[in-house]
Amino acid sequence: AGTDPAAAEPVPPHGYSHHREDYLARLRRVEGQVRGLQRMVSDDKYCIDILTQVSAVTRALQSVALGLLEDHLSHCVADAAAEGGPVAEAKLREASAAIARLVRS
Repeated sequence: AGTDPAAAEPVPPHGYSHHREDYLARLRRVEGQVRGLQRMVSDDKYCIDILTQVSAVTRALQSVALGLLEDHLSHCVADAAAEGGPVAEAKLREASAAIARLVRS
């Protein structure tokens, strides 16, 4: 049977791996908040109350994003920087682009 040689290589853990369950719990809470927003709109709640909850969901997602970014910088980027060369340059460009996306959002 043909196997993909790349699939046989072990995949190193991601920077967030040691916090995976925490991130999943936080994302489940955000999911619940979004369902609550849907109910608020469905129930024709007051605009400002809905906007307040949208702001809370946005802050919760930003918190997840900042945690993931911190994990990425301290694990993936730090490891690549220690290795040096094109791998380090690529990881730094990748991190810079991610930060730019977060700043724009």
